[in-house]
Amino acid sequence: MFLGTGSSVGKSILTAAICRIFYKEGYKVAPFKSQNMSLNSFVTQDGGEMGRAQVVQAEASGLEPSVEMNPILLKPTTDVGSQVILMGKVYKNLKATDYYLNKDYLKTVVMEAYNSMLSKYDLLMIEGAGGCAEINLRDKDIVNMGLAEMIDSDAILIGDIDRGGVFASIYGSIMLMSPEDRKRVKGFIINKFRGDVELLKPGIEMLEEKIGIPCLGVIPYMELNIDDEDSVTERFDGKEGAGINVGVIKLPHISNFTDFTPLELEEDVNIKYISSKGQLDDLDLIIIPGSKNTIDDMKFIFDKGIDKAIYKKYKSGTNIIGICGGYQILGKEIIDEYSVESSLNRINGLGLLNTKTIMAKEKSTIQVKGNFINEFELLKDFKGIDVSGYEIHMGKTEIIEDDVPAIKLEKGNFDGTISKCGRILGTYLHGIFENDDFRKAILDSIRNKKGLNISEDIIDYKELKEKEYDKLADGVLNHIDLRKLKEILEL
Repeated sequence: MFLGTGSSVGKSILTAAICRIFYKEGYKVAPFKSQNMSLNSFVTQDGGEMGRAQVVQAEASGLEPSVEMNPILLKPTTDVGSQVILMGKVYKNLKATDYYLNKDYLKTVVMEAYNSMLSKYDLLMIEGAGGCAEINLRDKDIVNMGLAEMIDSDAILIGDIDRGGVFASIYGSIMLMSPEDRKRVKGFIINKFRGDVELLKPGIEMLEEKIGIPCLGVIPYMELNIDDEDSVTERFDGKEGAGINVGVIKLPHISNFTDFTPLELEEDVNIKYISSKGQLDDLDLIIIPGSKNTIDDMKFIFDKGIDKAIYKKYKSGTNIIGICGGYQILGKEIIDEYSVESSLNRINGLGLLNTKTIMAKEKSTIQVKGNFINEFELLKDFKGIDVSGYEIHMGKTEIIEDDVPAIKLEKGNFDGTISKCGRILGTYLHGIFENDDFRKAILDSIRNKKGLNISEDIIDYKELKEKEYDKLADGVLNHIDLRKLKEILEL
């Protein structure tokens, strides 16, 4: 089990790295995280919803993602409440206090998933959540030391030196544990190190002496093109000097910003995350992303005056794409009469698409394939282009006049809407930019318009991901005590 001194110390990425290392050594290895809190989710082949971090870890393990790898997913809807996904399906919307009242049932769900995984694989690499020494929650814990106790697992503690105070955070985490929990921690890893490791060694030796636990490695800071776990990410900083500026509206409840990872891999593309009306001036393409609370995020757009800036860019000829909640926001009206997502029952949308969305009680989670049947200005002459992706949404959107459906799906139904003017596209397809031909067609249209170089080569996103997983594994392998790790695993 890989535990962290806090959130965003690199648990997810290091777990993926260890999965990849053992996968390449020929083991049947799989990831497991009993409870994940994230608005970045994925839909499996059988329609189950799970956290993106475990998807990355599954891919690194050479596996098809399964909801058993992440039996509980919490998707925050407010500061104190979340939609609870159990084994891939919506369970309830619960406040934190009510969630813990369901602990006994949740433990049963976790243990059933864990035992099923244990029966299928040689090794399970288990990721904790947040900080492992939350002493106020220890008696309720089913994801950190509480889970370690439930399944009798050893643990490795990860600290992030890049944020500072790594020795104190490791020491403090260990000292706040009970003696029984402390015995389970067999080693610690210092992550995201920059500089001369020789200068760090005296501190490591003193820390080992104080806590009686060995250091298993000092992992260097690595630049990786791998999906982030949550919104605490450097990707929001943007990339300067690129030829194409794509603006993603940074909604308060933004979900699945991993949709834009494929765009970020393009050398001449800069993704800018927009949180105020003055940031839209130099954009070549505006994207409104997914949202876990579409009505409240629509209100945010109005309150910040971002709507007026979007209209101005639209009138000047800028194209706009909305994905999932962003698709709903582009329409004329959003209705939530059952308070599925918000305490507000309705709100006007931007009105750039002639559509209306009504929130439903049942969530749609499905993988889909199809092809474009109508032309979007950025996809001019690309009618028939194939796309695939996955849908995660509570609402149903209908065209109410003039505009046309965008994509015909394999089952004969339709997805998305293209505006009559051809410059606005809305779709429910998460992962749509992972479609290499679709992504290249859109970007080449902008490159052509701006007089930028257009290459005949197409980035193969799946192949690039495999190379990144290998790069990650190699980088970690060179700085970790694999022999000691195998001893802990009794290999």
